[in-house]
Amino acid sequence: VQLQAFGGGLVQAGGSLRLSCGASGGPINWLVMGWFRQAPGKEREFVAAITWSRGSTDYADSVKGRFTISRDNAKNAIYLQMNSLKSEDTAVYFCAAGNYYIRTQSAYRYWGQGTKVTVSS
Repeated sequence: VQLQAFGGGLVQAGGSLRLSCGASGGPINWLVMGWFRQAPGKEREFVAAITWSRGSTDYADSVKGRFTISRDNAKNAIYLQMNSLKSEDTAVYFCAAGNYYIRTQSAYRYWGQGTKVTVSS
């Protein structure tokens, strides 16, 4: 199974971007999908997660109220709508899939290659 994230780019502070992540190469065999990000010089951190069946969501405090995670079960895809972007949102964003509805990276078995988001101030 492969995950592919795309939709990153350059945007001004206050603007919006929508990231997408699609799964291919096999049946869906996970319960949760999520987004993580890694800013330059920093460790990768949790951003948001969504359960595959019920669509329950969880967000990092830093993005709550600005970012929205959603899923399309028919397309085997998740999305991250990012609004009111700030310079501190600049990072490479990764999508991931796993079987535990938690924020710990090691719980996610499959990872996409990352898509870069740059927010200019």
